[in-house]
Amino acid sequence: MPVSDLIVHYHDAQCVIVEKPSGRLSVPGRVPGPSLTDQVQTVFADARVVHRLDESTSGLMLFARGEAMAGVFGRLFERREVNKRYEAIVHGQVEAADGVLDWPLIRDWPNRPRQKVCFETGKASQTHYTRLALLPEHNATRLSLVPLTGRTHQLRVHLMQFGHPILGDRLYGDDTVRDAAPRLLLHACELGFVHPVSGEDITVTSPVPF
Repeated sequence: MPVSDLIVHYHDAQCVIVEKPSGRLSVPGRVPGPSLTDQVQTVFADARVVHRLDESTSGLMLFARGEAMAGVFGRLFERREVNKRYEAIVHGQVEAADGVLDWPLIRDWPNRPRQKVCFETGKASQTHYTRLALLPEHNATRLSLVPLTGRTHQLRVHLMQFGHPILGDRLYGDDTVRDAAPRLLLHACELGFVHPVSGEDITVTSPVPF
């Protein structure tokens, strides 16, 4: 299996952080061809999945090395002790410089894999956003996004509910949004944590490709 396009940002005996391209599954699934997990395991045979990115999202993804460290890093994610930041370009002009999007989410079972806002049975979900730049020539805005919770499709659904869907979102956007970009303009650009073995503060960044 070719690994020439695998970008490794950080690795040690406990974990490895790599770049996931847009359009590649995090783990083996319905789309033919190797997933990022398959690719990483050709280089780091003991790599184990502890979190995922949507197929359409690009950016940083962490793998634990070995089953014991998978448990350790899994708990870091569960306790929200892994700091993640994304950048996105969204439809429309976002007026406020920053804010928190707070809508409970639940799986939209008749329309899987979509998620939806549900105030009765949804799980609490919050996303902090900061406006980085207005792009009036494209009727768009560049945002920095920090998910305070980790629900499936959280950023995509929150921004749709906010009235500013992410450009290129073929699952949640209308025709204007879908046709505005050749891919989903969402990138996991920063990942940080206190290393569970060394105690070192680890922060890895990835250039935004759009």
